[in-house]
Order: sequence, then C-alpha cells, then structure tokens
Amino acid sequence: MHDPHPRYMLKSKLRRRGIYLLPNLFTTAALFAGFYAIVQAMNGRFEHSAVSIFIAMVLDGLDGRVARLTHTQSEFGAEYDSLSDMVSFGAAPALVIYEWALKGMGKWGWIAAFIYCVCAALRLARFNTNIEVADKRFFQGLPSPAAAALIAGLVWVMLDFEISGEDIRWLAWCITLFAGLTMVSNIPYYSGKTINLRKSVPFITVLLLALFFFVLIPSQPPVVLFCLFFLYALSGYVMWILRRIKKKRTSEAQEAGEPS
Repeated sequence: MHDPHPRYMLKSKLRRRGIYLLPNLFTTAALFAGFYAIVQAMNGRFEHSAVSIFIAMVLDGLDGRVARLTHTQSEFGAEYDSLSDMVSFGAAPALVIYEWALKGMGKWGWIAAFIYCVCAALRLARFNTNIEVADKRFFQGLPSPAAAALIAGLVWVMLDFEISGEDIRWLAWCITLFAGLTMVSNIPYYSGKTINLRKSVPFITVLLLALFFFVLIPSQPPVVLFCLFFLYALSGYVMWILRRIKKKRTSEAQEAGEPS
C-alpha cells in the first residue's frame, strides 16, 4: 500500500488547521470590537462604542457555536474566549460609561466603573470554575454580555434621545453598580441552552421571532435592545422571588402536615 501523496497530506493538515482557527477568528473579531469600543469612547464617539459592544456580543455567541459545529472545542479556545470577554464585556463597558457619564463625578465615577470591571472579572472566573457542575438551564448571576449590553444600551438609547451623560450621571452610576453587582450575585438567569433548534415549533412562535428581529429591532434598535436587556436583568430577580415564595409555601405545607 502506497503512502498518501505529500501534497494531499499537507492540504488535509491545512484544512484541519483552518477549521481549528475558525472559532478563534470569531473570538479575535469580538476582541477587536471591544477594543474598538474603548478607542471610540476615548474619541467621544459613544454611539460607535455602544454598537461595537453589541457586535462583540453577536461574535461572542458565534465562536462557541462554530466550535461545536466543527468539533474544534479546545482548552485554548475557552481561555482565549474568557480573555476576550474580559475586554469586550468588562473593561470596554466600564470605560465607555465612565467617559460618557461618570467622568465628572470624581472618585464616585471611577469607583463605580472599577466595581463593574472587577465584578465582570469575578463573574468570568466563577463561570470557568463552575462550568462542569453548574445547572445548564440557568446562569448564576447576570451574564457578562448581558451586563455589557445593559450599559451599552443605556448609552445608545440616551444618545438617540439626545440626552447627555452629564444629565443622567446618577442614573448611569446606579445602573453601572446594578449591572456589576448582579453579575457576582447568586440570582438565577435563564440560559436558553435547553432550546432545541431542531425541534418543531408553532408557526406563531416563528412569526413572533421574525417580527422581533426583522421589524422591531430595525425600527428602533437602541430602544428595543435596551428594553430587552433591562427586562432580562430584572427577570432574574423575579425568578428569585418566585423561588423564595415557592420554597416558603412548601416549607409551610410540610410543617402543617406534621403531626402535633
């Protein structure tokens, strides 16, 4: 039996290497979007910064899916993705909101921005260490991309209504702290990982999704995206309250059922 042709082996090796690099190219693009957001914030182009953070979100969601589809998951890719997330969803939103609204608040401004940044780092570190034992249905704490979208959405929607950061600096300060501290909380957030895209869904569901992505978002992107992620940030607290109520009722029912 003859050995494979050297040229064929080289092409096969390059093909495998290209597939392996594909998810990391998406991660690099997300990292670039986060870096671009910081640069634009330094130049006072805050709308560009906000849009770049949302683009980083989309790219961050694609890299993992591409890796799974091409069976190219690796420990290197996971670590690289976390470092990219720290820039795009940790440092970038903190610096954007600081430059836009918090800069004139002195130490109160940079302290809030730093708290958000360090909470994003802690959130990512906790996620990486608990990835094997965590419930796949829920995130523990607000995911860092959603927290970044909340900050970027606030900046974008206020710019759309021609409201300056100086006018709402205390609101920006509160939302920055809310997003940061919620990331490191134990509040549960639905992950959406249990959704099976191969499973048939009702036509009305497809129609509503189509209307949302192709009508609502294009019509008013800043308003729709900010409201979407603000409601998602609140959904975890609603879920936490409902769980507490259910747990309390169960405990009371058990105590009532015990013989005296």
